[in-house]
Amino acid sequence: MATILVVDDERLICELLQVVLSSQGHEVLMASNGKEAVDLFATRRPRLTLLDVCMPGLDGIEVLRQIHWMDPLAAVMIMTALETDTLRRQARDWGVTEYLTKGLPLDKLIGAVERAILQSEKRSTLMPSVSAGRQVGLEEPATILVVDDDQVVRELLTDFLSSRGYRVLAAPDGPAALSLVDEQPRLVVLDIYLPGMNGVKVLREIRAKRYAGGVIVLSGCQEERLLEELLSMGAVEFMAKPFDLERLALSVQVGLILTKP
Repeated sequence: MATILVVDDERLICELLQVVLSSQGHEVLMASNGKEAVDLFATRRPRLTLLDVCMPGLDGIEVLRQIHWMDPLAAVMIMTALETDTLRRQARDWGVTEYLTKGLPLDKLIGAVERAILQSEKRSTLMPSVSAGRQVGLEEPATILVVDDDQVVRELLTDFLSSRGYRVLAAPDGPAALSLVDEQPRLVVLDIYLPGMNGVKVLREIRAKRYAGGVIVLSGCQEERLLEELLSMGAVEFMAKPFDLERLALSVQVGLILTKP
């Protein structure tokens, strides 16, 4: 059967769902807050997540967003007492499988869970190169260096790229990036705005160290002169923040092909 993550700050609801879903043969994980849910998802990768919306700290929509960053095909069902058009639209935009209201009869809940699991299995079959978390066309896992001072972005990119089978190094600033580039990553994913040493200087120093791999630049900056300078130093692509992870995954594959030794 499937591994299911239940996320609700009401312990009684978590325990009730654990009993009900375990009786159907599923393995049930429980999280009582958003951070715990994100951590459990990253380490266990459940087949389905049942997610409450109103929680202290990270609310359900933020948890949903972070899950989607880690796995765009993840099956997530919202289960909440709160129902608004805005909330439904946000949930739909982030790929919710189904939106349920609390108090739903248990037989209907079980039916919805089984449908969601079946749909998830079908997606995994139809899109193995994405859902299996492996890069296409490479015999050995490529090493990718992620450079970003935002810890959330850094960790999400690390989880996302690791789930696709890459070996990921992460640096919060320029000096750390220059140290890690000595490990000769095949590709660098580089933010422009970094403390102390900005991304342009980092790229210049990387090239001075005779690094010949590819570089994908991430930034909210749209200054044409700056972009031209980055491209002249061999950046294979520029992606504006916020960016789509699936587009990034494709850019990574293209970058690895263009810089193949």
